[in-house]
Parts: sequence; structure tokens; C-alpha cells
Amino acid sequence: MSASRLELFALLDRLGIGHETVNHRPIFTVDEGRDIKATMPGGHTKNLFLKDRKGQAFLITALDETEIQLNRLHRHLGSARLSFGPEALLLETLGVRPGSVTALALLNDTAGRVRFILDAALMDWPLVYSHPLLNDATTGLAPADLVRFAESTGHTPHLIDFTTLVDDEDATM
Repeated sequence: MSASRLELFALLDRLGIGHETVNHRPIFTVDEGRDIKATMPGGHTKNLFLKDRKGQAFLITALDETEIQLNRLHRHLGSARLSFGPEALLLETLGVRPGSVTALALLNDTAGRVRFILDAALMDWPLVYSHPLLNDATTGLAPADLVRFAESTGHTPHLIDFTTLVDDEDATM
């Protein structure tokens, strides 16, 4: 059973995590929400739900401008090749549908099946914005509070600086 937005906010309140939420039309892609984001200064996220060939699920939460090279990332994670996770697995593990993928959905992964990968670039912003389980609102948290939230759900973030990822071919040049 997936948590509701009210349950999410109640958990944030219990943890003493300040949060601010703006309701808006549903947005499904980074580009669709540019006008909304312009009114909320901070680090806006994009989220990828991935799985490897061995069945391990991953949630990547990155700055919306970050380039993520999936063909290189698996080496840095010690995983098999990565691909986008199927909707059924997304719903089963994080309790959200495509378009609403968010780090805040880690609340629903009570079995700890998802590895959480967090873009180091988000740590430089005063607020980090994510959907609060549905894509019709955006919630801002301090970066340290996002980490604390994730840890409270049993997901220690694996912090990655995506700008430093190089593959074996690049390293030998």
C-alpha cells in the first residue's frame, strides 16, 4: 500500500524536516515544468527508475540539468548494465507511476529493494525540489534534510558527482 501525500508530510514533520509545497498542473517531464520552476529558485530534480540485468532496482535523483550516461554508470555502481525499470516494478517498489518518480517515494520501499543514487550537484542548492508522490505539486527540502529523509526510510544515498564519470576508454586517452 502506497503512502499518501499527507502521510509523507506527517513523516517530514515528525522528523523535524521543514518543507514547502507548491501545487500546480501535472508535469511529466523536466521541460514541461520550466515555467513553474522559474518561480521556485533552487535545485530541481529529475528522477530515473532503473534496474540492472540481475534485477536490482535503482532510483537516481539528479539535478534536472545533469547529464547521466547510463552506459557508464553501471561500472561505478558495481552493477550489471542498466535499463529503465518497468512500470510494474516501479509501482511495486516505490508506489508511484511514471511522471511522478521522486526521492520522496522511498517512503514506500519498506522492503529496501531500491538503491538510492543522489547527484552531488544537488548538495549545492539551498532547496531541492521533488514531487510529493504525485506530479501535481513540488516540494522543497534542504539538501541535508533530503538525505536525512532518505536515511529515515532505510536508504543511505550513494552520492555521485556525475561530471566525473569516465569509462575505461576515456581513462586511457
